[in-house]
Amino acid sequence: MRARTDSGHEAMIRAALDAAADEVCDRGWSGLQMRAVAHRIGVSRQTLYNTFTNKDGLAQALVLRLNERYLRGVENALASGDDVRSQWFAAIYYTLEAAATDPLLKTVLTADGRGELLPLLTSGAEPIIQAARDRLAEAILRAGPGVAAKDARDAAETATRLAISHIVLPLHPTERAAALIADVVDRFVRIDNQK
Repeated sequence: MRARTDSGHEAMIRAALDAAADEVCDRGWSGLQMRAVAHRIGVSRQTLYNTFTNKDGLAQALVLRLNERYLRGVENALASGDDVRSQWFAAIYYTLEAAATDPLLKTVLTADGRGELLPLLTSGAEPIIQAARDRLAEAILRAGPGVAAKDARDAAETATRLAISHIVLPLHPTERAAALIADVVDRFVRIDNQK
């Protein structure tokens, strides 16, 4: 009996987060309302308050779920390459495709509503962009052990910002944009490493 209750509760949480994502995409962070989410999934507002405490708790849970899903995708993309360039190509390609198909991810990556979003993150947690940059810097260091940590971080920072630029204003097909950014990182790391 307990397992069925927990499973039902977990299903309600997933449904609430899905509904909250839809609300944010439709109305922005400021338009997210507990009442609307409760109505969408057929539960009382009190049930949502019992689970998430308040609107900020619901939004925070949504961001944490998105963060984990996105970073897991980045990790999988990085694992598909054998060198810095191929890893970056895969990671940037994944990011551009994911942002094109996931309006919530695009909202977070392009900082729409950032003033409302950042306080919703857990204490000490980094925004998705910083977490992605850090994981990408680690990938550079794994693929090129001779690269200085600062150089890997600088390359990752630059490439992350370039990827966001391509998300906001796509001038090239995804494959071309990913190749351009991967080439920049690869050249930066190789040239800087030869100094």
